[in-house]
Amino acid sequence: MKGLIFGTWCLMLSTPIRAVPAFQESATDVSIRVEAAQVPDTTVFPASVFFELIRQHHPLVKQANLFGEEARQVLVQARGAFDPKLVSYYDRKEFGRDLYFDHWQNKLAVPIWLGGIDLNVSYDRNSTRGRYINPEERTPESGLTGVGLSVPVGQGLLIDARRNAVRQARLSQNLAEADRMKLVNKTLFDAAKTYWEWFFAHQQRRLITEGYDLADRRFQALRERALLGDAATIDTTEALITVQDRLVQRQQAEVDEQNARLRVNTFLWNTASQPVELPATALPQQPSLTAPGDTLLQRLLDWANQQHPDLLKLAVKTQQLTLEERFRRAMIQPQVMLNASLLSETPNPDIRYSWNSYYSFRPQNYKVSMDLVFPLFLRKERGKLREVQVKNQQVQLEQLQTGRDITNTVQSAYNQLQTLARQVAVQQQTIQNQQLLLQAEQQKFELGESSLFLINARETKLIDLQVKGEELKTKYQKAIAELYFVAGTNGQADR
Repeated sequence: MKGLIFGTWCLMLSTPIRAVPAFQESATDVSIRVEAAQVPDTTVFPASVFFELIRQHHPLVKQANLFGEEARQVLVQARGAFDPKLVSYYDRKEFGRDLYFDHWQNKLAVPIWLGGIDLNVSYDRNSTRGRYINPEERTPESGLTGVGLSVPVGQGLLIDARRNAVRQARLSQNLAEADRMKLVNKTLFDAAKTYWEWFFAHQQRRLITEGYDLADRRFQALRERALLGDAATIDTTEALITVQDRLVQRQQAEVDEQNARLRVNTFLWNTASQPVELPATALPQQPSLTAPGDTLLQRLLDWANQQHPDLLKLAVKTQQLTLEERFRRAMIQPQVMLNASLLSETPNPDIRYSWNSYYSFRPQNYKVSMDLVFPLFLRKERGKLREVQVKNQQVQLEQLQTGRDITNTVQSAYNQLQTLARQVAVQQQTIQNQQLLLQAEQQKFELGESSLFLINARETKLIDLQVKGEELKTKYQKAIAELYFVAGTNGQADR
């Protein structure tokens, strides 16, 4: 039944209003229309449907869902550092009738995750016909092929900038998920407050309108009695003043309800990301006044300690800084790069390649090199390491304080919720007692032992108490939404 109601309201809200362009109806929409046609028409707009529509169509929720995609693309970029890279270099010089040199150098580098090693495949062909070619650069006519490795020894062996960037990007996905949760929770919390403010505005307008109608009927009756000489004319003046006073209150209440409805409309969007509006007959639902269970506080505290977006973000930042500290420690080590390649004369397509040839891949055909870089004072590296360590300590301390603040905030919100639950119950009893007083005053008035002034005073007090009661119900529902929001969840925002 809940699904049918949701489908009905989706259909009603998906209809474009005013200048909003219509969107093409799918087969699913048609099935919803047919199914919804079997449901009795209702003007109540349930809070659960309201929040579900926001989860599905609100732009801020859609924006939050893109955080994860953005983080995935950052990870793709980081993994790009491990993409094979092909480099080709060609250089030729002729002057007059002399060929100075003709160089063609090619290299394929394939990064390997383990050990920061790079697999290198090279092909060099330097023409021997050049007059000024360096002898050490000469190659066979068919070219020189090399297969080797570049191995970091010391700095970059256990972790390097490439692997650090990939791991940081992976952690950024968790950070993006925490940001998504936080934005969705905030959007639904704002929506909950707006919905229940609309409920209060509607109830206030209804109660004041009922009071105005009662005062108007009383004024009309007194006027008829005054014309017949059965009532004092001054009583009609007092009744008219009450009518006029409540008329002003009703007009203000109508404006407040219209504005509250407009604020609700700002949260309503259709599947085409076009704004929609509530039907004119839509009314808010009556709130549930079920008292919170005894285990609710502990469950929310457990959830907040484990899944609160703020704590998750700080935990991810701690992991990122710990990883960065490990990387900066590695940067203090000497930078030693060993390069070794086996060489072979490039096979000629017309001649079968012989592995036993003197110029094939043999242990005596090789090229090795070593690069050593080591700053003597390491001030830059040591300063960066210490900076990361200080930031890590700051985040850890912030995490402790944030956890304490969240626990206290959840406890405070729960205490406020319990107090409001008791206030709602007391207010309902007060309203019942005031109704008894009004009834007794009316009976005394009919017996001639009271006055119209006392009737109006009792009735005005009753209306004020009823409005106060609806305000407490609204505060109670907003307190529930706030309790779940400060705990870091929106699971019960539509309660």
